[in-house]
Amino acid sequence: MSELPAPRRLAGMPKGLTLRALVPNAITAAALCAGLTGIRFAIVGDFEKSAQAVILAGLLDIIDGRAARMLKAQTRFGAELDSLADAISFGVAPALIVYLWTLREFPGFGWIAALAFAICCVLRLARFNAQLDLEEQPHKRAGFLTGVPAPAGAGLAMLPMYLWIATGRAEFSQPMAVAAWMVLVAFLMIANIPTLSWSKLRPPRRVRLVVIALVGLIAAALLTMPWPTLVLITTSYFLLIPVGLIAYARFRRRREAASAPGGNEP
Repeated sequence: MSELPAPRRLAGMPKGLTLRALVPNAITAAALCAGLTGIRFAIVGDFEKSAQAVILAGLLDIIDGRAARMLKAQTRFGAELDSLADAISFGVAPALIVYLWTLREFPGFGWIAALAFAICCVLRLARFNAQLDLEEQPHKRAGFLTGVPAPAGAGLAMLPMYLWIATGRAEFSQPMAVAAWMVLVAFLMIANIPTLSWSKLRPPRRVRLVVIALVGLIAAALLTMPWPTLVLITTSYFLLIPVGLIAYARFRRRREAASAPGGNEP
């Protein structure tokens, strides 16, 4: 019996992932495992560890992108893997964790809120992938993001849990209030609104040393009193959303004024 011919490889297609590309993809896989482990901790009722697992996934998500750029190992495979990992770590995992924490007390509306969050996270990531090759992206061109990114959305969704752990007060675990909050965060992830990105945050030269010191203090606070610090960070991000809207509106006004007859082009 003759052997079947080996499948032909398309011209220009690499034989496999290079060693450099394996590093960021392995970090992405670790982030995925962290998110899934968060669900496992929630099933057994250890919600502090479940929240920590999602936070670890967020840190790994930051590292894998930086590693890919530093190693010049950005691939389409890595982009797809990153989106799939984000959908689970920052969409499915927070939805199930919060549901198991408090939303299951109202299984009807609570489950709908959890589903809304997970679905909106996946829709946001799908929109991001669909726009990768688009040249016309007004928010991105101006240095902004569109909607709340998935890791930040996961942090916002778990803010009531952070407050509950930090204070021990049952008021922060009220299922109806938490469900309404989850729906709000879900809307913010898919909303067509500009939000600040790291590239947009450029502190003046005279305060850069202060910013470095502040980052160091925040890192120390995360080690010594993590839950109040997470509440502060997450709340600060939420309050910065209107700042992004205002900053983008100013950018558009300047651009329209410059493109008007007699205006100076930037």
